[in-house]
Amino acid sequence: MPTSTTEIIPFLIQTATRIVIAIVIWFAGRLLIRYALALTDKGMLTRQIDPTSIRYARSALSLLLNVLLLVALLGYFGIETTSMAALFAGAGIAIGAAVSGLLVHFTAGIFLLWLRPFKVGDYITAGGITGTVTELGILYTKINTSDNVLTMVGNNMLFTGVIQNFSANPYRRVQISAQIAHDADHQKAITALEQMARQLPNVLADPAPSAIIGELRAGGPLLTLAMFCNNAHYWQVFHDGNRLVRETLAQAGVAVL
Repeated sequence: MPTSTTEIIPFLIQTATRIVIAIVIWFAGRLLIRYALALTDKGMLTRQIDPTSIRYARSALSLLLNVLLLVALLGYFGIETTSMAALFAGAGIAIGAAVSGLLVHFTAGIFLLWLRPFKVGDYITAGGITGTVTELGILYTKINTSDNVLTMVGNNMLFTGVIQNFSANPYRRVQISAQIAHDADHQKAITALEQMARQLPNVLADPAPSAIIGELRAGGPLLTLAMFCNNAHYWQVFHDGNRLVRETLAQAGVAVL
């Protein structure tokens, strides 16, 4: 460490120069990483690789390149990376446990990519979260909920838990219930509901809509209307169906309790 003024000034100049060069290296490296990721995306898109695999590979490559850039900067400042590794290793059980947890999520991500219980764009319930998958990363999966909240769930939570994929099948059921009075004409109500459902936009003709007495209650029969639609139209059919069930039964003169 310099002590005299004649030594301090050159030392400060040299240090400032090295810091400026390091900043330039960092930004140049980040630009090169972005360029490399863009080329990787383009290459995989050209080969028609699915978006789930593309985003997973992009996350892994981004992590690797950023680690290499950090190692290069440490080397530029004369910091031995082997010494840094020994320092982290000596930190003990806490770091080891953290790394072990990361490896669990990393391994789970590989299995999720391989087994494909879902893909990017699917609407799922997993890890206690319901929403659309936007990215399967190396450590966590990004899910956009219906109220537009981006939620990141550790891959191991998804892999070891129950996954419901609402987009896996070509259609799903929309079920709406309405309780009518004991003295109401249930057959008239059933016929009216089925006719209404067949005319509702985006309801599939096959399987055909059907209405039944789903349950007998103290107040009267509980009618259940089942309609089928593509997952993308689920909420539209659900909300329109609820409104039209009420209107249809009122027009048919059937009292809804």
